[in-house]
Amino acid sequence: MEELTRDQREADGKIKEWFLRSDFPYFVLSGYAGTGKTTLLRHAVYETLELTENQTAFVTPTGKAATVLLRSGISATTLHRLIYQSITEEVEVEVNGKKIKIEKLSFRRRETIDKSIKLIVLDEASMVSDEVIDDLLRFGVKLLICGDNAQLPPVEGANSPLKTPDYTLKTIVRQQLDNPIIKLSEAAREGKHIPYGNYGTVAVASARIFTGERRKRSLLAADQIICGINRTRAQINAEVRSYLGFSSLPQSGDKLICVQNNWEQYIDPEYRFNLVNGIIGTAYDPFYDAQKGIGFIRFKPEFLDDFCPEALPFDAGIFTDGAFRYKINDYFAKFDEDGNESGVFTLNRFEFGYCISCHKAQGSEFDNVVVFDESYAFKEDRNKWLYTAVTRAKKKLIILR
Repeated sequence: MEELTRDQREADGKIKEWFLRSDFPYFVLSGYAGTGKTTLLRHAVYETLELTENQTAFVTPTGKAATVLLRSGISATTLHRLIYQSITEEVEVEVNGKKIKIEKLSFRRRETIDKSIKLIVLDEASMVSDEVIDDLLRFGVKLLICGDNAQLPPVEGANSPLKTPDYTLKTIVRQQLDNPIIKLSEAAREGKHIPYGNYGTVAVASARIFTGERRKRSLLAADQIICGINRTRAQINAEVRSYLGFSSLPQSGDKLICVQNNWEQYIDPEYRFNLVNGIIGTAYDPFYDAQKGIGFIRFKPEFLDDFCPEALPFDAGIFTDGAFRYKINDYFAKFDEDGNESGVFTLNRFEFGYCISCHKAQGSEFDNVVVFDESYAFKEDRNKWLYTAVTRAKKKLIILR
């Protein structure tokens, strides 16, 4: 077991006091990057409170964030899976000018959850709105909210609890003391100027002189490129794909990001994760119906070991015409090998994912990251933007401005 820092021990004691003796429904733990939030959560829940896995529900806003906990030995799932249950209902849709009835999967909020659950732990809470937190509290189970209040707020709505945490971890754990990414994240959080230079595994350079073979090597080596402005995102995606020799439509090996929720589409054989906005993965074996502007790909999400159980249909218009051709809820007929109609499908929406926005990267970590520092575009959130972008990197980071 890892030795706890002084403020981890203090936070641990406050969590114990709240859980055992307070009637207040939630406790808010904030912690900066490198302060060992996950280590503390695991210790507080399983050691101090002596709760079992069956008595605790660890949840995160994204599947990628859930797998981070899973790989650290904590059983976790997504908020959506805990809060909502799926139901099948018959609806009438229009396909090729005909009205037909289909079975459609929809979701409704659960009235109750497993009675054995004594504590819900919400991790990566900075991405979660007050409305969703209220939904969690309606179950009447104590809620431990954990997040980093130096990160960007939710895209929609506000997150009030993290503004007034019950405890904030500030001490960097021993294993992270010499990590230059953590040191630069502190400077970013405090709004300090970060000079150009090399800082071990971090480099800060001028984007104007970051050209030629060095730029090409760095962009191709990056596990993720992050920027702030849509124009930059489009330019960098096009640049990386030109290095790879890819044409306009997604090719085998192309990196894509889902940009539209499809809660009916599961992406793993165990039906744990849905295809939702922000999921990044790799396309394989694309097939296109050029006349209709529809494509089909095998898709491997980056945080899973398996491919999606079935080929995913998608609107290819964004790649050829710069805009999606179809409405989100348009239905299309599915045919079997004999040419007979065998069902219907809707189209998913993808864009190229080599370079993505900081909001889309939130909740994920990548070994090697390149950040185009466009924090100036985010005004009062500029420090939060740069801090969030910097802390997406685990091992190597290049900041260009």
